Amino acid sequence: NFSFPKSEEAILEQWKKTDAFKEQLRRSEGRPEYVFYDGPPFATGLPHYGHILAGTIKDIVTRYACSKGYHVTRRFGWDCHGLPVEYEIDKKLGIKSKDDVLKLGIGTYNEECRGIVMRYSKEWENSVVRLGRWIDFENDYKTLDPSFMESVWWVFKQLFEKDLVYKGFKVMPYSTACTTPLSNFEVGLNYKDVQDPAVIVNFPLVGEEDGAAIVAWTTTPWTLPSNLALCVHPEFDYLKVQDPKTGKIYIVAESRLSSIPGAVPQKKKKKGKSKKPEGGESEEGFKVLEKFKGASLVGKRYEPLFPYFKEYGETGAFQVVSDTYVTDDAGTGIVHQAPAYGEDDYRVCIKNGVIQKGAGVPDPLDANGCFLPVVSDFAGKYIKVADKDIIKYLRESGRLVDASQLKHSYPFCWRSDTPLIYRAVPSWFVKVESFKDRLVKNNNQTYWVPSYVKEKRFHNWLENAHDWAISRNRYWGTPIPVWISDDGEEVVVIGSIEELQELSQSKVTDLHRHFIDDIEIPSKQGKGMLKRIDEVFDCWFESGSMPYAQQHYPFENKEKFEECFPANFIAEGIDQTR
Repeated sequence: NFSFPKSEEAILEQWKKTDAFKEQLRRSEGRPEYVFYDGPPFATGLPHYGHILAGTIKDIVTRYACSKGYHVTRRFGWDCHGLPVEYEIDKKLGIKSKDDVLKLGIGTYNEECRGIVMRYSKEWENSVVRLGRWIDFENDYKTLDPSFMESVWWVFKQLFEKDLVYKGFKVMPYSTACTTPLSNFEVGLNYKDVQDPAVIVNFPLVGEEDGAAIVAWTTTPWTLPSNLALCVHPEFDYLKVQDPKTGKIYIVAESRLSSIPGAVPQKKKKKGKSKKPEGGESEEGFKVLEKFKGASLVGKRYEPLFPYFKEYGETGAFQVVSDTYVTDDAGTGIVHQAPAYGEDDYRVCIKNGVIQKGAGVPDPLDANGCFLPVVSDFAGKYIKVADKDIIKYLRESGRLVDASQLKHSYPFCWRSDTPLIYRAVPSWFVKVESFKDRLVKNNNQTYWVPSYVKEKRFHNWLENAHDWAISRNRYWGTPIPVWISDDGEEVVVIGSIEELQELSQSKVTDLHRHFIDDIEIPSKQGKGMLKRIDEVFDCWFESGSMPYAQQHYPFENKEKFEECFPANFIAEGIDQTR
């Protein structure tokens, strides 16, 4: 009648009576330190299988290290900031947009977030203790503590002073529901098969006597009002063809002629008996007038689809450009370019002088993905709702060649379960690409279990690492400590509470937005008062700062930290290795 659960409960009770974990720590004091970093979970949800499995592995390894003659500090941590917390409050308060937050007040909103971050902390502690894991909950760390946040500021300032931080303009995955850019890792969390409109649109070339028009294909009609260029592949063969029924002349990649309905001869099925070959008569396809390479189209100008951004035509827009990223496995072999909504679009338009690096691009959407008044025909409409109206507009204006539906895999926001878009947003970046060779070298010196993660998955990710966008246009997080003049020329980066108090002559007790957003710093260049930027750190930046911040380094525990850095052991789920 032996019962494993009852036996476990008896052991737990014995450990509790003897205070076994603390006694082990006391007895092992003075021994060499075996350094363990425990990545913090969110306490806004309950522990699941992944947490339990990882926690068990962490407990086994650290117990073993202790039995081998080491002292092993084990502190539990809590991830308290970021979208997971804000999303819960958005649902609770019915928050739908940035305006809703500002109307409520950032202070009220943030205190609502603070109120739920430890909602399930007791359930977490009960589950972890019941599993038999030894870890310190009394001496835990929280990413919302001013001491933790101050160390995050210090980390950022170190990067800034090493010239490893810059403000850029980058096309990134963007959630219109959460009004913030997401990391590529977050994008991969929620793909769905969806039906989207697929349209082929004609762009009449300027000065062509025969009225020829280039045809381009897209599954995002809502990006067409922001079109600035058309891109062909310089080495592909293109055809100028004529529709015998309408007389219209189109330019399309030779390998994609079949994408235009009726362009390729189709055999009609004959009814009844016939002595003619199987398949019957052939419908007449489009007449081929000319064949040429894509490079010969470069520089040709075309009529814009919409009148909203015609002024860009004076500085190089509405012309044909070329790039080898264009493929011939879908569409027409010609890609419409909306630089605000595509990474390749942005790159190609800058390369060809359609737009200038650092300058603005047509982005007629508000933070929630609704058209601004500049796009007068669709103002106020959400992009996915506006698709139908845009298609109707194109049909009535004679620019629509074909409209259909396409089923494909598309990324959704993992929090709001709404479609993501790609959007050019101003962000603060860490120059990861400048030191990724060092990252690869350090990875090679690390012992991994299983080894293939080191050699393939993580190695490949590091080899292809891009600069890291660390800013988020949100509210509940560690504010980025950058104060800037109105003209953007004077920038002050703060690395500590003391520094902020000294420069601003203000008392600082909390580092969240509603406590410091109104603090101003007098300019040393006669530019008035410097104001803090709006952004907060991506909570992954906080997690990455954990080794320093949990010790409040370098403000406390300086010698202790420097003796014990880096860690001997960490354990993470495979999803954390990208």
